[in-house]
Amino acid sequence: MVALSVEVGPWTGCAVLFLRSCPAVNLLSLYKDQQGKFSVFKVLKLTLTDSAGGLEGYEILKLHDADPLLGVEVKFVDVAACRRFLQSYGSGAVQQSLSQHTCRLLHIPQQELALETQLKAGTHTLDFCLDDLELCLSQAILHQSIPDRCSRLRDDEIAELDQQLQSQALGHIPQPPTLTQEEPPVPSNCFLFQKRVFEDRMLAAGDLQRFSNGVGRDWRKVGRALGKNCRALKGPAIDNLAYEYEREGLYEQAYQLLSRFIQAEGRAARLGRLVRALEDSKLTSLAENILDIQPRD
Repeated sequence: MVALSVEVGPWTGCAVLFLRSCPAVNLLSLYKDQQGKFSVFKVLKLTLTDSAGGLEGYEILKLHDADPLLGVEVKFVDVAACRRFLQSYGSGAVQQSLSQHTCRLLHIPQQELALETQLKAGTHTLDFCLDDLELCLSQAILHQSIPDRCSRLRDDEIAELDQQLQSQALGHIPQPPTLTQEEPPVPSNCFLFQKRVFEDRMLAAGDLQRFSNGVGRDWRKVGRALGKNCRALKGPAIDNLAYEYEREGLYEQAYQLLSRFIQAEGRAARLGRLVRALEDSKLTSLAENILDIQPRD
């Protein structure tokens, strides 16, 4: 492991987040479009605010056309913000936040959006060393003793978009008429279901039990929905669970599925992700049960 002395002297860190989205929206194409440019920038800024823990300690320098990828070049000037971002990326929270804001601001159903991400620092692909946070930091953090690296100013277009976003937040300008009127913003620690806001807490034992009791034969469908953003449920993982626990029945298969998701995702295994997977699987009534929503008369 690389030891870093982050307490001594000023430093700068850089990383480029590469994004690919389909099939409902292509973020690169939308950013190239003059009308969609601001919406894409707002999605990215909100995602960074969630994952870096606020508005300070970083800035977007430039957006790159790396067709078919959109590259987001980020400069960090605070090691704590950089660390939080790397932790969020490693847990899958960055991709989750990006998906939430994209669907909310661009009015895209969750099931119609697929995202792929890659994080690079120079020639180093950080996705390969996410288990070693200090190694990731050593690739991203460039101390002031290394001249002329990640020192350039941000792109003029990015500066204009950032100013436009700040003005909108202060109420100086209206929402650009490029998209339909968005709903009021949902706090980053919450999620929206049936036009109601719920706390996006970590999954608990009660959620696991209600899910296992109610999902029945649809547990595989939910597993595939969760597997879009969970490495532990990709490939043959779901079929392997079905085979391994076939004798124990549907309850145990569902129980093991969600248990594996919780174990793999850790603190990122949150209620909102399960509810969205249930929505994608057309299991709204089970989502209502888990959220303890009383049926209407």
